Amino acid sequence: MSQSARSLAVIALGAILAFAVRVETTGIDIQIVGVILMVVGLIGLACGTYRYYLARRRASSTNTIDTIE
Repeated sequence: MSQSARSLAVIALGAILAFAVRVETTGIDIQIVGVILMVVGLIGLACGTYRYYLARRRASSTNTIDTIE
């Protein structure tokens, strides 16, 4: 499972907890846990996208060929 797929799964789980689950518990707020999971998923998605961007940038810069005349 790739980084972005894991991040999207965490975002989906967080959205389900934040918006669809209505459970009263003492000591823990399920909606807050859902929001925290969505934020963590977004951070993971941003980090994965940045790493992908750096890898593509590095690969394109190493494939240049200089000609000597």
